Amino acid sequence: MVTSQTTPSRRIEWKGVDPPRRPTLFVNPRSGRGAGPRIAQEARDRGMTVAEFGPDRSLAPAVDAAVAAGADALAVAGGDGSLAAVAQTALAHDLPFVCIPAGTRNHFARDLGLDPTDPTAALDAINDGVEGRIDVGEVNGRVFLNNVSLGIYAEAIRDAGYRDAKIRTLLETARPVLGPATEISALKVVDDLRVGHGDPAIVLVSNNPYALGGPLTRGGRPTLRGGQLGVIVIDRPAAGRRPSGRAWSSASLRIDGSAEVHAGIDGEAVELSPPLEFAVRPAALRVRTPPRSRAA
Repeated sequence: MVTSQTTPSRRIEWKGVDPPRRPTLFVNPRSGRGAGPRIAQEARDRGMTVAEFGPDRSLAPAVDAAVAAGADALAVAGGDGSLAAVAQTALAHDLPFVCIPAGTRNHFARDLGLDPTDPTAALDAINDGVEGRIDVGEVNGRVFLNNVSLGIYAEAIRDAGYRDAKIRTLLETARPVLGPATEISALKVVDDLRVGHGDPAIVLVSNNPYALGGPLTRGGRPTLRGGQLGVIVIDRPAAGRRPSGRAWSSASLRIDGSAEVHAGIDGEAVELSPPLEFAVRPAALRVRTPPRSRAA
């Protein structure tokens, strides 16, 4: 049996703003299926400072150096994990954040209303854009823009017990945004009905709930200003029993455990020490987009 609970959408309030004086764009040259160098050159042509990062150039020190040098807007062209890292610094210094869609899936960019097929168009947000505030998620002090995933999708979807249509709906909803596949054990999640889930196969906690009912291709989250975490839990079926799952929303969540937890935060593999304390920070992050974006 699967039940769900959702919250009303709240739209972002956009306003015109003055352009920054010292914007910095962080680019992974290998991102965007080869679009990284083109994005970097376009940014330089517009007079922006560009800092490259990658396997041999760490992102965090470059962001810290840019802020220390007086950067007053932070943009990033890379995958969702890179976006989250830059967003964390922008949040800490209350600086505007600009997403340039140059990743593989561009989930955050899509939910923000950007066109991933035209990443250079997003550069318009830096000097000619509009600004609004969106929510961010946080787990044990670490910011996430999209989600934190725990568990193994592939194992679950192959299990004959998951032929239940409603369970498959949750799985198909979660599949495109699940991070690295990891085994989870000894975790306990208590849902909004105070029902314990002591042996989950999958846990997905998102910054605002995903729309249930189909695969997440475009616009997976109806809003980034709902002030809620979205939670999806799929239980591991016991022998002879049908599987169960639940989706709900909450401003916070605690997951208890007895050992280090392998997780995916915005697609990046990390280890977290339980308890896992999740929270949403409403309207915490300043974001800028081109005026033509269809942000929710």
